[in-house]
Amino acid sequence: MVDFSSVRAIDFHTHAEEACGCHDDDGYDDLQASMAKYFGAPWNHPPTIDQTAAHYREMNIAAVIFPVDAERETGYRRYNNYEVAEACAQHSDILIPFASIDPAKGKLGAREARDLVENHGIQGFKFHPTMQGFYPNDRDAYVLYEAIAESGKPALFHTGQTGVGSGMPGGNGMRLKYSNPMYIDDVAVDFPEMPIILAHPSFPWQEEALSVATHKPNVYIDLSGWSPKYFPPILVRYANTMLRKKMLFGSDWPMIAPEKWLDAFDKAEFRDEVRPLILKENAMRLLGVSE
Repeated sequence: MVDFSSVRAIDFHTHAEEACGCHDDDGYDDLQASMAKYFGAPWNHPPTIDQTAAHYREMNIAAVIFPVDAERETGYRRYNNYEVAEACAQHSDILIPFASIDPAKGKLGAREARDLVENHGIQGFKFHPTMQGFYPNDRDAYVLYEAIAESGKPALFHTGQTGVGSGMPGGNGMRLKYSNPMYIDDVAVDFPEMPIILAHPSFPWQEEALSVATHKPNVYIDLSGWSPKYFPPILVRYANTMLRKKMLFGSDWPMIAPEKWLDAFDKAEFRDEVRPLILKENAMRLLGVSE
């Protein structure tokens, strides 16, 4: 288990990727190349879980890590949650595994979620409404949310614009409308005991995200996917005041390296007393491991 007293930060948003060459016939490599160009990432294929663990161990940063199950909507093969859990178990000193399940799987997905939590060490769940092609408040997703809520584990939702498919014809079929954070307000109403994280500065719906997080006690925001030097002033203002205990450090590794994010964070206009909350303390409380 992670020694939370000794790590300097908790990155709440990193992506798990399979080793290069696992499958090259579904277009996923082309997508990754396009995303790397969009973010200016310095690699041809994303790092594996083992490589991610080594990097974060060197940085002394714990990392929440997850795949995205979007094969129904995109045709990209899912990275099996059980394989992710097994790989992360080899690095339990630094990695905190989340799973991803397409809500369209209904009761089958709910059964998988319960098994992953009870028997495989999964600590939360990731959703990407744009990649998975669903509105978060679609009642068909509720059977899966019920299983997650029963477990007490958090659910993390991508919100706002995405680098996935950016610049590709038709945005590679990605529909941004699904990731308006206001749809997650319904989820927070209907599952008030389920911790919810709105991932990223939610451009172009930043104020909607801040509104939901301010209004609903169970809603947090992770600050991944953007360099802090580009954060809108209203986001920094809320992070320094009303939402100081609900903001989480996240990088969006491997598209943004944690050290690059942290360097920009050091230069941004966050209050000194708020910085440790964002970097580690809020995440520890959310994960139920507060000192």
